Amino acid sequence: MGCLSFAHAQDDGSSESAESASAKDVFVVVSSGEAQTQMMAMVLGNQVAAKGASVRVLLCDSAARLAVESASFPAFEPADRTPQDLLRGLMQKGTTVEVCAIFLPNTEYKNSDLLDGVGVAKPGPIAEHMLKPDVRYFTF
Repeated sequence: MGCLSFAHAQDDGSSESAESASAKDVFVVVSSGEAQTQMMAMVLGNQVAAKGASVRVLLCDSAARLAVESASFPAFEPADRTPQDLLRGLMQKGTTVEVCAIFLPNTEYKNSDLLDGVGVAKPGPIAEHMLKPDVRYFTF
């Protein structure tokens, strides 16, 4: 629902500015293992952060590898950067980045394998965040 309403606000030709149409809080959930999908999620996350939104990222399933320090990813043109590079950029902008609670216990990775600053999501606080009326929720 959030994706559709955001797209509609931007594409319907109305005079509403991007600033007034944007939410203060954007919650991006990435579960796709596809590098191009991950890259687009990070590009859009960076774009909304640059426009002043507070971004929170939850990485689940295969996408949680984005938070693993030793993981490698393909670089994409035109910037010759990887999804993990853009994730790091988001973190430098103050974005909260978490892996889902079941990622570490069900993989060979440990908390020490994660990028500095990446946390492990707790379901209760994530649910509270999702239910805030001013949060836009995007999934990839």
